[in-house]
Amino acid sequence: MVSDIIVYGEDGVEAQRLAKEVAAAQQAWRDAHEEKGQELPQYNTFLCTSPFNEFEERHPDIVATDSRGQMTGRVMDFFHQERLEMCTMTKASEIHHNVWLGPTPDPAIDPSLLESDEQFDILIECSDLGRLNAAILQAIAEGTNLGERPVYLGFPSSGSIMPPTWSQAEADGIMETCKWLYNLAHGIVPCASSTLDTDVEGDSPMPFPAVEPMKSREKKILIHCTDGYTESTLLGLAYFTYATGLPVPTAWLDLHMSKHRNFFAYPSDVALLASIAPRLLSESPVHVDKSLSEITELAKEEPEWIKNMDGSLPSRVTDYMYLGNLGHANNVDLLKQMGIGQILSVGETATWKDGELDSWGKDNVMVIHRVQDNGVDPLTAQFERCLQFIDRGKANKTATLVHCRVGVSRSATICIAEIMRSMGLSFPRAYCFVRARRLNVIIQPHLRFSYELLKWEEKLRRGPHGDGRFKRELEWADISREVAAMNKPYARNAR
Repeated sequence: MVSDIIVYGEDGVEAQRLAKEVAAAQQAWRDAHEEKGQELPQYNTFLCTSPFNEFEERHPDIVATDSRGQMTGRVMDFFHQERLEMCTMTKASEIHHNVWLGPTPDPAIDPSLLESDEQFDILIECSDLGRLNAAILQAIAEGTNLGERPVYLGFPSSGSIMPPTWSQAEADGIMETCKWLYNLAHGIVPCASSTLDTDVEGDSPMPFPAVEPMKSREKKILIHCTDGYTESTLLGLAYFTYATGLPVPTAWLDLHMSKHRNFFAYPSDVALLASIAPRLLSESPVHVDKSLSEITELAKEEPEWIKNMDGSLPSRVTDYMYLGNLGHANNVDLLKQMGIGQILSVGETATWKDGELDSWGKDNVMVIHRVQDNGVDPLTAQFERCLQFIDRGKANKTATLVHCRVGVSRSATICIAEIMRSMGLSFPRAYCFVRARRLNVIIQPHLRFSYELLKWEEKLRRGPHGDGRFKRELEWADISREVAAMNKPYARNAR
């Protein structure tokens, strides 16, 4: 009653038999309704006899999975699209010499990996099943032959080492892991540690002379997890602090700004890193000549912006647009450190100290009033105004923070609208783009805002560069169902 039906299969006889049964059922249903004077739309049953390679060649836009078993991305699949956007956002990049951070290599997302499977010598997967085991890294550094295949190791997931229960052994394990990763990445073969011996009378310590460490082939290392940031943030931040010798707050910001890594730090990770910061800095190769008092001062560094942190940075959607919450909007020092020079407040107003607005510049703040996340207040009328403000910041080479109270509905809607306009994406694809970049916060535009975005897609496609015709990639019912399915794992059972 609702659509044409296409029957296809490798067994031509069986496909023809089934097609006849379906056609007969359609006709019987239509006859039954016509006897009662009810008219039904005319639908048909088609039997497809063409081979699959003909569809790939002549109709690629309707092929979801190609003959190699790879998803093409041409047919919208929310779960695949979110995974694709996640891996694109967190694509492996070098955070320090020969040490990379990124998602777990997945040929289904990036087919080129099939040909470059051994680009890394050591792959460390951070997960709930991972364990601290620096001894393996030490053995490799001290001469164990890797062979021709890469070595796969594990490490505990971010957030799994909880305060205040972590042990000295866990802190030692993190330190040892950082040290041996550094040695492997730089090709350092440490000599046996200097020991003290005694003379023949047994009462005079006789130190062995210091021996310079030898060099070996430098190893290329990937620290990874499924999405490229959630489980690997602890090890990534710890190693970056150790390797650069930067205080934890500075390393945190530098990893995001200079290395362009998006990540989410759990409160437990922040507490753990703060606790072991003196060791990370004192044992860092960068600070071998620094005194204990100098190291202590470095470890105590606590800039103003970090005192007001809620545990996460605003989410970088693009280089010129961040998505965040009211707490981010109130942290003026953090915004300045991140190069954010404009604030777009959607239905909420930041509460700044006296004089801060004047120093920031009134022209750099826009507030959209009287828009609640209630399913009643519309946002479409504000799209053009908001996007012009974002364009202004982009032209002035500064980023704009778009925020509401939590950063999941009203402000997310504006960010999705901008991605649709600037990148020419459909609403479903723009939704997945922003959703992936909001990191561990699940965006959920209100149903009214979602429908407005669907109409915004129609307006953009019918614009001056369109031909007047328009076909949505997915209809409202499909979008609602798929978004609900994506959110189901995160929903709590209401009782």
